[in-house]
Amino acid sequence: MATKTQATMDVALYTDPANYARERQRIFSRSWLLIAHESQLSRPGSLVAATVAGFPLLVVRDEQGGLRGFQNVCRHRAGPLASDGESECGARLTCRYHGWSYALDGRLASARDFGPAADFDPRDFSLFPVRCESWRGFVFVNADLEAEPIARAIAPLAAKLENVNLDNLHVAHRASHALRCNWKTYVENYLEGYHVPLIHPGLTATTDVTRYEVDVTPPAIFHRAPTRGGAAVAGIWAWLWPNLGINVYSDGVLMERMTPVTTGTMQIDYLFLAPKHATREDLRTSIEASLATTREDIEIVEAVQRNLDAGVYRVGRLSPKHEQAVAWFQSEVVRTLQHPFE
Repeated sequence: MATKTQATMDVALYTDPANYARERQRIFSRSWLLIAHESQLSRPGSLVAATVAGFPLLVVRDEQGGLRGFQNVCRHRAGPLASDGESECGARLTCRYHGWSYALDGRLASARDFGPAADFDPRDFSLFPVRCESWRGFVFVNADLEAEPIARAIAPLAAKLENVNLDNLHVAHRASHALRCNWKTYVENYLEGYHVPLIHPGLTATTDVTRYEVDVTPPAIFHRAPTRGGAAVAGIWAWLWPNLGINVYSDGVLMERMTPVTTGTMQIDYLFLAPKHATREDLRTSIEASLATTREDIEIVEAVQRNLDAGVYRVGRLSPKHEQAVAWFQSEVVRTLQHPFE
């Protein structure tokens, strides 16, 4: 018996700025988001800052060697404590605007030259905390302080990677791409292999796309495809709700964060990780193949977004053979946006 098809999401979910505000609050403020690898936080005072879906976030290594997560927002007048990227702050997180400084546990240590104020208690002005947990060296944050532990939230991915060696990795290369499309347009492209024969000649030349399979194991998606020679493609190709691609190769790991910036723009941030002795040159083949595929994807998803914005397309149908993961993702987006806050 033929499987019934699923209609695509409302086009407004890709084009309406009001929807982006809802996604920030209902998806990205309540999800575990990759922010760094522990190798980037090697000693007390090491920090990594990133803006994800408009949320300014940072993680710092404290004096005891633990990891602390905060909103990158000073409690004085919302100045930034650090620029996006890696840096060192020493023993204090200091606002770049007016110099308020905070201990590495978030407590206000000094309101620089503030002046006498009878109604000002520094204990009331600690940094806004976020949940911060490390899983096998990968550092995640969650603005929902009541969120379930990261290991439980990503259990299907953890099980798939249980026997994969992820020890002693370091960041060997970074890359970022700015895209003119809604973040969901790119994610949906990432979740299916239906387009591969038409868009990715290099991948098609080395992969038997007629045997391309997608396994939906919420909140993770796994892809499988044999090589032309009959051997399975080395490693694991996966995606984790809401915005993380995970690719495990024989020579390293590629983490791909898919970040909305506005309704119609997004950014892809790549972290290429490898054993400590490896360099970018050692990863050249994997990096170049990945970036070639990304360039091909960017061209088509930006074209799709232009058509979504044109107001011609209203609704489509998803292939039950090729787009099961897209169907799950769209259903999860709609469910999450409609679900009331607890």
